[in-house]
Amino acid sequence: MHSVSDWMTCHECDALHEVIELPVNGKAECSQCGSELYRQVNHSLDKVLVFSLTALLLFVLSHLFPFLSMKMGERIEENVLVSATLELLNQGFPELAVLVFLTSILFPFLVIAGLLYVVLPLIFDRHFESTFTVFRWVKKLFPWSLVGVFMLGVLVAIVKLMDLATVIPGPSLFFMAGLLVTMVAAQASLDERLIWHRVSEHSRVKGDEHHPVKHGLTSCGSCHLVLHNDQYENCPRCGEKLSLRKTDSLSRTWALLFTAALLYIPANIYPIMTVTQFGRGNPDTIMSGVVHLIEAQLWGLALLVFFASIMVPVLKLLVMAYLLISIQFKSCWRPKDRTLLFRVTEVVGAWSMIDIFLIGILISLVKLDAFATIEAGPGATFFAAVVVITLFAAHSFDSRLIWDNCRTPHE
Repeated sequence: MHSVSDWMTCHECDALHEVIELPVNGKAECSQCGSELYRQVNHSLDKVLVFSLTALLLFVLSHLFPFLSMKMGERIEENVLVSATLELLNQGFPELAVLVFLTSILFPFLVIAGLLYVVLPLIFDRHFESTFTVFRWVKKLFPWSLVGVFMLGVLVAIVKLMDLATVIPGPSLFFMAGLLVTMVAAQASLDERLIWHRVSEHSRVKGDEHHPVKHGLTSCGSCHLVLHNDQYENCPRCGEKLSLRKTDSLSRTWALLFTAALLYIPANIYPIMTVTQFGRGNPDTIMSGVVHLIEAQLWGLALLVFFASIMVPVLKLLVMAYLLISIQFKSCWRPKDRTLLFRVTEVVGAWSMIDIFLIGILISLVKLDAFATIEAGPGATFFAAVVVITLFAAHSFDSRLIWDNCRTPHE
């Protein structure tokens, strides 16, 4: 007879699986929907520690040196990482400044610091009282730590500025590139199940080990501890609020999607930035920015910006609406494919932030008075709101509802 702690449920479809030992670098996938359940990473804690320490060092160095410089004639304009945030504040866009600061600076730092806080004591067979809570929040911050999207915005900015002036990469740019690589490596090396298991070993909370598996189980959405229904209000291991399904998932997601769809209209009508050269202003909307890239024969970047700024938001709204409608009509058509569709939508949604980062970088660099200046426009605020709201919509959507209509009676 297996204990509850020998089992876990899939976070995508709620299928129940027995937890088995995996070979080194092995991965367990859900037999029903194909999503990853857990993996076995060789020397996981050591790898995460090394990559996180390296990331912390690179993070500090990236703030000590110039990030980008722009040279036009004898004049050189230089910026640092925080310049985008400061210039957005200076131009009267505090909401964009806060968003750029959080997603490109603060959240990446908190992820790095949180991983070190969790992993370093475990290396020495210890942990803090707040380890559960910290690791739970680190996981929540992963989707909001957008160093990769920021660096893509930097690439687009450099290419756009090449016709205007000479762009000189600073040491900070290379430190940020290294930071991106080490953060990705740290996350790839993370064995979440190992961390929860190691912490639980040294905690008084053992979950619900002595009860046999039976109907009426619920699973923690953060640490995946399986418990019996109505036994706890909060997970006894990590403190996450327990519920069979996300509260009011459908109504919340519909409300967020409807709001995002409304905001997407002014986001495309109003200019996201205005480029002024020799006293003549040229407002740019999202679409006109793509057109300018095409006119400059920068086909690759034009396609990238079109995909991230136009296709992704529109497709995300349409896909999420389709999934909600299919659930409300109790559709049982291809639930595995619909789950995969949501998974892809969830992953690519944050890449729409590329335009917001691009604007922050450009306005902090192009400050050449009468020669050339760039100012953010109101469309950028609307577009940023669309991106953030659709990210919240994806978070509020419960993909397990797709499968609830497809359960057989014995399930």
